[in-house]
Amino acid sequence: MTDEPASTLEETTPTEPAAEGQEPEGEKKERLNQTVEVLNVGPCKKHVKVIVSREDIDKALDEKIGELEADAVVPGFRPGKAPRAIIIRKFRKDVNNQVKVQILLASLEQLADENDIAALAMPNIDPGKLEIPDAGPFIYEFDVEVRPEFELPSYKGLKLKRPVRTFSDEDVAREENRILSSYGQVVPKPEGNAQIGDYIIVDLTTRHGERVLASSTEVKLRIDDTLTFKDGAARKFAEQTVGVNAGETRIVDIELTDAVADYQLKGKTIQATLEVKDVKKLRLPELTHEFLHTFGVHSEEQLQELIRVNLEKRLQYDQRQAIRDQILQQLSPTDWALPEDLLMRQASRSFQRRVMEMREMGISEDEIKSRQRLLERDVIQSSAASLKEHFILQKIADLEKIDIDEDDLNAEIESIADQRNESARRLKAQLERENLMDALASQMVERMALDLILENAEITEVSIGPEAGLASSEQQTVPGEMKDPTAAPPEEKKEEPV
Repeated sequence: MTDEPASTLEETTPTEPAAEGQEPEGEKKERLNQTVEVLNVGPCKKHVKVIVSREDIDKALDEKIGELEADAVVPGFRPGKAPRAIIIRKFRKDVNNQVKVQILLASLEQLADENDIAALAMPNIDPGKLEIPDAGPFIYEFDVEVRPEFELPSYKGLKLKRPVRTFSDEDVAREENRILSSYGQVVPKPEGNAQIGDYIIVDLTTRHGERVLASSTEVKLRIDDTLTFKDGAARKFAEQTVGVNAGETRIVDIELTDAVADYQLKGKTIQATLEVKDVKKLRLPELTHEFLHTFGVHSEEQLQELIRVNLEKRLQYDQRQAIRDQILQQLSPTDWALPEDLLMRQASRSFQRRVMEMREMGISEDEIKSRQRLLERDVIQSSAASLKEHFILQKIADLEKIDIDEDDLNAEIESIADQRNESARRLKAQLERENLMDALASQMVERMALDLILENAEITEVSIGPEAGLASSEQQTVPGEMKDPTAAPPEEKKEEPV
């Protein structure tokens, strides 16, 4: 379970269970007489042509007919007494289809065993379009996306910089306010002068140049360093709104993501005019003993200690991301280009890995949502970085023989469940339902490969300042049906030969 989404073509073919990993005596499968031609037809793509000998086809056909001769029901004959020629004529189509599937599965399994093809997806084979010929070999061909082939530079002894910081009481207080905000009450702030953490009620109009895109009234926005919308991000929101009062107007820049409804605006920066109608502040809940039980603590001091632990976990996540970026820069081949269609097909899995990593480090779902929206600013670029990083760490894992088993995976799920204070069984069911088990397994292997790099690296610590705050809004800045930025592009329809 170390690759994503598939490590070899073997995953496309079912295998029979065998005791203690051995094939049962007397059931050892015979090898097909087949030849395989593999051609590189583009970046991360191979064309595979398989030729199965006529001898194997005839043998399989003969065995199937032999099975039918024993008990086939043919009008005018007792069971098992119909002439072979009549059986062949009556059941020819069904027999051919059965033999085709049998030969194809056996051929693909043997192909996976005997050829090093690290597939990223299922091969594009349509069995319905394949036919067993009346004479000559059985030939089938397909294209398959594969992991890129590249020379890996030395990954031991890298010089890396790790960002570090010490969290102050002010940092803890700010994080406490952020956490408690979802339990608080928004009340008027008559004196105005909106600050970070306050709310502004605005009439919002978005424009691209002279073109008016959308207008909304009575929109509530929380002021923070960055504010993410459903289809964009205002990275200077606090800078452009702090100090505002009711009756004033501010203009905010919004960078649109790849999810924006209007494809022509993807990646563009638009302007939002905010006509401020009211300024409000947050009245936080009283920290009663009963309320503190919501967080599993009994005092405000324990709550603050819990917040410090979570801040450290978030820092660890950001440290690993910063180091992974440096590793990618130092180990990634300079001429390494991944095809755009591959990036789009793998975008969803790339995002899944990021989500799993953030959840593992205890980052809240609201913050994960905001961070995802920032990644959607340029899906191609973020997916390319994520995939390149994955391929590099996966290759290191292969070289170092790093792998995980079912016990490792279950232990990881229990650890995440403990952090989120929920049932491990329920979490596992959720991961399976959302098809995230492969993403979790991949993330675990990558983490182990990363740890190996760090154990052998020269690391210098660099102090950093406070992390920019994130707020989110469910407001959509461009009307219309939003796109799924991680959705795979539709496959091109190939014209059938006339």
